Amino acid sequence: MTTPANATHTLSIKDLHAEIAGKEILKGVSLEVKSDELAAIMGPNGSGKSTLAYCLMGHPKYKVTSGSARLDGQDLLALPVDRRAKLGLFLGFQYPQEISGLSMAKFLWTSYAQRHPGPDVDTSAFDANLSTHLGYLDMDNSWLKRSVNEGFSGGEKKRAEILQMATLEPIFAILDEPDSGLDIDAVRSVGETVSKVQKESPGMGVLVITHYQRILKYLNPDRVHVMVDGVVALSGGRDLAVELESRGYDWVKAPTSTS
Repeated sequence: MTTPANATHTLSIKDLHAEIAGKEILKGVSLEVKSDELAAIMGPNGSGKSTLAYCLMGHPKYKVTSGSARLDGQDLLALPVDRRAKLGLFLGFQYPQEISGLSMAKFLWTSYAQRHPGPDVDTSAFDANLSTHLGYLDMDNSWLKRSVNEGFSGGEKKRAEILQMATLEPIFAILDEPDSGLDIDAVRSVGETVSKVQKESPGMGVLVITHYQRILKYLNPDRVHVMVDGVVALSGGRDLAVELESRGYDWVKAPTSTS
């Protein structure tokens, strides 16, 4: 199903609790993101940022014990991973996997055709958009002949994830630490491309998970949310990320339960 360009969608997470191997990681996450927003989630190691991403996408190792996650009112937690993806949810992995024998070109086209099903799928639009986004990321056409992530450097893998996001045009793209392991130039390239793609796709919301504000200066997020000890402890604007960079996370405290 193709998303209308001017549609606004809502990803709503309420009191989400989740565990892995019997250890509770998410302890009541509540968050709402609109599809016309670029939002960031920051926080220290172990605060639950990546766990939240994997739970939303349906990673089998993470068990949701209570709470809800809905896209336009539809229960994401009741859907298998492929249905979540077809509904319009995308996850850019922190550590992308290699897929030997599957070229980037075939992978991107197959994914695009599944996202935009029908006999009249627009190949010319696909080719034009792909060429544009390759240029944004300083990638040439030789990338398309390579197997997905096979032999890619860490920076190349991150760029390939952003290329997938740009090609698929999801309703919500969750990017798990797209800046980790990147040098300064690669951070700028990835950050600027995410920002361009989001602005060119009015129906796309982006949720970026990161430790540092360095990539956020290229993204200029509408909202910044801080996770501490498995909950969203603080939310604010772009200035909050700058404050966190100078002060660290120790001063941010998880809200005390009143129950």
